[in-house]
Amino acid sequence: MNEQPPAPSLTVSLVLHHSPLPRLVATLQSLLAAVGEARGSGALGEATLWIVDNSVDEAYTAASREAAGGLLREVDGLEFRFLALDENRGFGAGHNRVLLDTESDYHLVLNPDVELAPDALVQGLSLLAREPAIAALNPYAEAADGRREYLCKRHPSPGVLLLRGFAPAWLRRRAAGRLARYEARDLCDSVAVAEVPLLSGCFLLLRGRPARLCRGFDTGYFMYFEDFDLSRRLRPQGRLVYAPQVRIVHHGGYAANKGWRHVHWFLRSALRFFRQHGLR
Repeated sequence: MNEQPPAPSLTVSLVLHHSPLPRLVATLQSLLAAVGEARGSGALGEATLWIVDNSVDEAYTAASREAAGGLLREVDGLEFRFLALDENRGFGAGHNRVLLDTESDYHLVLNPDVELAPDALVQGLSLLAREPAIAALNPYAEAADGRREYLCKRHPSPGVLLLRGFAPAWLRRRAAGRLARYEARDLCDSVAVAEVPLLSGCFLLLRGRPARLCRGFDTGYFMYFEDFDLSRRLRPQGRLVYAPQVRIVHHGGYAANKGWRHVHWFLRSALRFFRQHGLR
């Protein structure tokens, strides 16, 4: 009798930087439900969650460790690790501390402001198992108020980034066609899996080996555009797809709404991306 191969393993990395604790708890609760459903379906075997705290703040670290540990300490089927860093080297560097040091079959880059549908991992992992040519995927996303969010993108231009992030509403309405093309709406309004140019890092489900061959995120990006850069480097390793059957709620926002530091990081990272990958 032939033995069944073991179910695939998954590592989840989640990077904090003074993230609101109630939102983190909601994210972890949804992750627990999704892991449980995936394990119950046979789509997932071993699962490990790493929380990487970039806050460099003892009080916040203690509170976040306690909030996460209270939920996860006794959970069966999900191994939990908490790593507090003594220097904040950015979003990608935080995820790389986990991604490049594990050997799991799949890896999920997850933001602490995302809630997963209960079957999100079942759907995502099953798709990757059926389609070995896929290197990474993004889900269908909605904002907390139910508005559609388009995570996948085409190669940006400086003009479309300024329009999307900083232009007044009336000007964005006049440029709706340009913005829709950048957001790949023609591809991501499909009810079928669609190949896309660039993926978002708020929920990025990766095949582990190709991501490690690419050496993960470029740590020259402190925040923003590291996901676009990784998408460009992943493409020779396999297809990048939008998977509408994988569903999340995303509670994030644009850099311009988060204060001058985020605007600075956004503009600096945009300049690095265009220098590396060119203007379109």
